[in-house]
Amino acid sequence: MINILAIAPAPPDAPTLVADLESNGLLVCCRTQCANLVREAVRHAPDLVIVWEPHPGEDLFEAVRLLEASMPVPVLVFTSDVRAETMETALAAGIDGWVVNGYAAGRLRPLIQFTVARHRQMRQMREELGDLKRRFEERKLVDRAKGILMTARQVSEDEAFRLLRSASMHAKQRIGQVSQQVIDAAHYADAINRAGRLRMLSQRIVKLYALAAMGVETAGSRALLADSGAQIDQSLQLLDRTLSRPTFGDLIDAVQHTWTQVQAHLGSAPVASRLAAVDQEAEHLLELSDRLTQALENAGLAPTLHVINVSGRQRMLAQRLAKLALLRQGGALSATEPLPVELAPTAEAFERGLTYLKDIPLSTAAIREATAAADLRWQDLLSAVRGGGTPAARVTLAAASEALLELFDRLTREYEQSMQLLMG
Repeated sequence: MINILAIAPAPPDAPTLVADLESNGLLVCCRTQCANLVREAVRHAPDLVIVWEPHPGEDLFEAVRLLEASMPVPVLVFTSDVRAETMETALAAGIDGWVVNGYAAGRLRPLIQFTVARHRQMRQMREELGDLKRRFEERKLVDRAKGILMTARQVSEDEAFRLLRSASMHAKQRIGQVSQQVIDAAHYADAINRAGRLRMLSQRIVKLYALAAMGVETAGSRALLADSGAQIDQSLQLLDRTLSRPTFGDLIDAVQHTWTQVQAHLGSAPVASRLAAVDQEAEHLLELSDRLTQALENAGLAPTLHVINVSGRQRMLAQRLAKLALLRQGGALSATEPLPVELAPTAEAFERGLTYLKDIPLSTAAIREATAAADLRWQDLLSAVRGGGTPAARVTLAAASEALLELFDRLTREYEQSMQLLMG
């Protein structure tokens, strides 16, 4: 027996609706007002809702929309409203049957059967359309993920699809879900790399400012200083464009504000008297850039993103050690003599990071080659740091720190594009 929820005023306004339904062998579980439609539908779980409303208003349409969203049920309306625009509103709200100017008791069963059949067909069509949309969106995700893998690892389209399908089977997920994970991993990997570069550039700027102020390769140092500033501007613009403003906007704005303060010191020729002020502002820039980088790693969720953060941080530590060595007042150090207290923590942090990168299983031939070269360049930088403040030692210091920067830039890109990272 069909279970019906009747929405109709009490007699004498709609005196025969319930009686006519019951005379046709239909069970009316509840008779109520429009304001209670959703509540009573949830309570009684009817097979059909029948509404008797001569002049339906927005309250009925809103109730039907809520019903459609919470528990879709066929809805049949008897009304006196003949306006075409009201009919369009009714169809858009989810009403399946719209009968104008009354009914006859003998027509109730076929009208109900039509309404139920139409509701079933419309629901099936919506499900098929939803499935088609999901498949289309999934196809777009797969194409994007294939493009990322093809670019990152120089593989063919067929090989990229095979990798996605294999990962999908292994993870017991839809290929669209795996593709989304690849897209997200690539997005956050790129963002972490760029934000990590801001950390490095905060220290490189002070190092280059110090070299120029000390007369060490002045023209080259000033050119690299200008290039570093341009890189910060470019990175901030790109991060602001590609990251979620509600999620990361405050962190990006804080970095931008501090960078503006640093820029105020860089407008004229570098001089030793302003070095301490530049360094102080750059330390604040480092702190805020690191905060942004950590937030990106945490948002990315994938544990493998940590390696990009660590590798990118090595660039900063190398520049920082070079900067601290230039700012240090003191003579040369022997090979066995420990580094001064102001230098030791940075050197120790670099060596811990290098050990971590050597030990993790995420590796390729290019990564192993780069870490081995970084080990050698690190020893060159330490030798230059121990050389004290002589002109020759400062030139070596500048060259060794730039060589390490280039190596860890390449190494971080390798990690960013690593197949193991992108495939989780």
